[in-house]
Parts: sequence; structure tokens; C-alpha cells
Amino acid sequence: MRILVVEDDQQVAKQVASSLKHAGYVTDVAHDGEEGHFLGDTETYDAVVLDLGLPIMNGLSVLEQWRRDGRQMPVLILSARDTWREKVAGLRAGADDYLAKPFEPEEMLARVETLIRRATGNINPVLECGPITLDKSINRISLNGVPEKLTDFEFRMMSYMMHHQRRVISKTEFIDHIYAQDFDRDSNTIEVLISRLRKKFGSDFIKTYRGQGYCLSDPENAPQDS
Repeated sequence: MRILVVEDDQQVAKQVASSLKHAGYVTDVAHDGEEGHFLGDTETYDAVVLDLGLPIMNGLSVLEQWRRDGRQMPVLILSARDTWREKVAGLRAGADDYLAKPFEPEEMLARVETLIRRATGNINPVLECGPITLDKSINRISLNGVPEKLTDFEFRMMSYMMHHQRRVISKTEFIDHIYAQDFDRDSNTIEVLISRLRKKFGSDFIKTYRGQGYCLSDPENAPQDS
């Protein structure tokens, strides 16, 4: 899962990005509103953490422009502006949640996790697919109750599939959601990651749809081949 952090304070941006990365998210950072707007407009994100007091283009304007342009990624405003009027203005501009500074990193992570679950149609905090479970509160993927040791990229791919179960995901979509903006992206790596995950979780749980992509699903409830 890929997150954009738009924050002009270098220390706060570093703290937020570090917390997100530790929780298994791939993170891009912008330090002014113009760059943040551009990234949110041209890249694909599962959520955005957005400050309001940004140079060049303020956060409220960035958010309003995204929504006018049809950008639907969930947005958590993270701002020192904590009056009820400013919170209302942020929510009415299109934010999905609002967290005032100073903040606890765990609360910020919990809010981001909730926004992503809601955006992907998942209600329960622990996602399940047959014997596979994803518990983001402890950043763990298990098989039959036993935690699996995964590399960062394996975890990102499995997490993305767990959030989008029974949907065929293309290589391009994986690339957009598990790699940072400045990473050297290679579609062949997707096949390697899929192969590794099948060895750990079983080939029956990751199906190939030729010319379309891959799908993680409980074999009993798997989508039908087209």
C-alpha cells in the first residue's frame, strides 16, 4: 500500500514517513503544496497525509483541486490548525479525517489504516482469506495462525491483495502500489514476488488470469475464469 505525505516541516515529515514505513507502507514525501498536488494528480496512492500550512500552494487548495479533478484517494489532514471551524473547513473540502498536531504516531497509523480499509470495502480490522490473515495493528500476515516471514516487497504485495480480495490485479497496478515514486520499477519483479508468495502460501491462493493479472482468493470462493 502506497501513501503520500505532504508536509513542509522536515522533522514531522520524517517522523510520519518513518512510522508509515515501519508499518509496511511505501511512502512518498512532498514538502510543498505544488509538488504534493502534482504527485497526487499524477501518481496512484492508497491514502494521503496532508498538512494545511504548506508553502507555494496551501493544503486546503491542494485538496479542493484534487476533488474537483476527481481524485478519490482518502485524505487525512494532519495540521496544527485545531479549531472546530478549521476542522469543518477541511472535512467540507473533501478530507476523510482530521488529526491535530501534536499527535501520537500510533493514532495517525490507526486512522490511516481505517481510511484504507473503508476505501477498499473492508470493515473488520483483521482481514481474512481462508487460512491467511492480515493484522495491521501488529503488522503481521499469518497462515493457519502461524506468522509468515516476508520481505518488505512480499508484505506489500500480500497486503495489497488482502485488501482487494477476489479482484484481478494487473502488474501495472501492483507496480503503482508497492513501489515508491523514485524506485526503479520492473514488471518482471512482480512475477518473481508472486512465485515466492506461492511457495509460502500455496499456489491455489494466488491465481493467474492470463493477460489480466493475479488474484488472491479462497479457492472455495474464487472468481470464475473469463
